[in-house]
Amino acid sequence: MAAPVATSLAPRVSLPPPARPTAASSRGLDLVSLPGLRHRHLRLRRSPSPVGTAAASSPSVPSSSPDPGSGIGEALGGVEIYSAATGEPVLFRDLWDQNEGMAVVALLRHFGCPCCWELASVLRDTKERFDLAGVKLIAIGVGTPDKARILAERLPFPLEYLYADPERKAYDLLGLYFGVGRTFFNPASAKVFSRFDSLKEAVKNYTIEATPDDRAGVLQQGGMFVFKGKELLYARKDEGTGDHAPLDDVLNICCKVPVS
Repeated sequence: MAAPVATSLAPRVSLPPPARPTAASSRGLDLVSLPGLRHRHLRLRRSPSPVGTAAASSPSVPSSSPDPGSGIGEALGGVEIYSAATGEPVLFRDLWDQNEGMAVVALLRHFGCPCCWELASVLRDTKERFDLAGVKLIAIGVGTPDKARILAERLPFPLEYLYADPERKAYDLLGLYFGVGRTFFNPASAKVFSRFDSLKEAVKNYTIEATPDDRAGVLQQGGMFVFKGKELLYARKDEGTGDHAPLDDVLNICCKVPVS
């Protein structure tokens, strides 16, 4: 019997490639200011390659999210990312059982994003529930494996569940948002202030050194996806920085659907 699909998923829509802005290179932009974080500026530059974000309460699925049955699981299977543990390339289809295996795929913004340290800490603390339900946790961030290891060591986060996507290939395929407006000025980003204590705890050992060398990567937004085999059960794109999928939505899908 086919697994039930998340009731919050939007109607079928096509998945166009996201447009990337071309003029974000001349402004210094502040990271979120928190106790323990030095107030720094990031100087953005254009990406050299045209190839190609725990408990917020925003709607679970924007209208442009991939829909169930769209073939997105099949397409994602051929995307190559990198293991944070080994630095070696790996294909998505090799990360979980493509027939009946359940996986929560969390795409962080980038490894130097304080809000992503918070999300990673929440996922880490929830991992036992995923394990008990037989669900594989896969966390991905923009940057290289060495940047991923900085987050893993200082947060900490288990290396074997962490992956790097320096060219943002998976982000492009899933149509996740990218740009100055979404990253710094979207109203959804204000929700992070309601989680100030959680954010403060997550960044106790934070360092800006985890930020991608390609500074265009800081303009990437993330998202959360749940798969059973190749079938997409749940999809949510972050509307702005720190606007993460409600964890209860994810748990209601992946920890209630029978797992083989």
